[in-house]
Amino acid sequence: MADEVILLDFWASMFGMRARVALAEKGVKYEYREEDLRNKSPLLLQMNPVHKKIPVLIHNGKPVCESLIIVQYVDEVWRDKDPLLPSDPYLRARSRFWADFIDKKVISLETF
Repeated sequence: MADEVILLDFWASMFGMRARVALAEKGVKYEYREEDLRNKSPLLLQMNPVHKKIPVLIHNGKPVCESLIIVQYVDEVWRDKDPLLPSDPYLRARSRFWADFIDKKVISLETF
C-alpha cells in the first residue's frame, strides 16, 4: 500500500511553509489542500480538534499537528533521504532552539 499524505495548509502560512519544505526536501509526494481560515473545513476540525489550526499533515489517515512536530515526523518516517536535522545532539538541540525562538518572536497571522 502506498503512503497517503495530505497537507492541510494555507499558502501564506510560514508554519505551513516549514512543513512544505520538509516534505520537498525528503521528496515526499503529497496532496495539498488549501484551507480557508475563516471557514475551516470539517476535515481540519476533525484532524486538529484541539487547536483547529493549520498545518496538519495526514499520513495514512492519522493527523500530525504543529509545524515543528510535522518536520520531526517527516524526518523520522522518511529516513531513506538525508536527515533534516544534524546528527550531533548538540547541533540538533541548537537547531531546535532557533526554531522555537523564531516561533515565539514572530507574530502569527494565524489567530483565526
